Amino acid sequence: MASRKLLAGIALSGAMMVPLTGKAQAGVLGPDSSACTSGTGPAIRVNVSGLKDRVGELKLELYPATEADFLKDDRDLVKEGKFFRRVRVPTPQSGAIIMCIKAPTPGRYALLFTHNRDGRNKFDFWSDGAGFPSNVKLGRTRPKLNMATINVGPGVTTTDIQAQYLRGLGGFGPIKPKG
Repeated sequence: MASRKLLAGIALSGAMMVPLTGKAQAGVLGPDSSACTSGTGPAIRVNVSGLKDRVGELKLELYPATEADFLKDDRDLVKEGKFFRRVRVPTPQSGAIIMCIKAPTPGRYALLFTHNRDGRNKFDFWSDGAGFPSNVKLGRTRPKLNMATINVGPGVTTTDIQAQYLRGLGGFGPIKPKG
């Protein structure tokens, strides 16, 4: 949709490893959470860090890992008989952010995380955040497929994504910790 079109004009990436304890697994967010907590997969457990604030909604989108399909409108992908999956959750007010998204089969995919801060279903370049499994600073260029690719095994694959937001002329990057 529009979020992918706007994201196509900027570079987005981010990730960070956070070990999961049994207690943290109970807090896995999203309609696919049981795939991650049961370990049945194939699924991706995403540990998100670096949120600017705790407003709006969080979203994961899983695409085929090809240049032609990466960030393509989901309606077009579905029309062409290609895989696409989206998971949305309200941003929790506190606690670790651990999300889960199912994959149709083990294999290579492209994963996008967005933080929709105003709650509208459109990516706002000026305020929303995004990230990819590579956690490379996104800057100002169109995201590259290799920033988003992830190999999903038959069980649960874990990745870390650090959210990035527009930070002046340098483009998108992680928020610097206060202190």
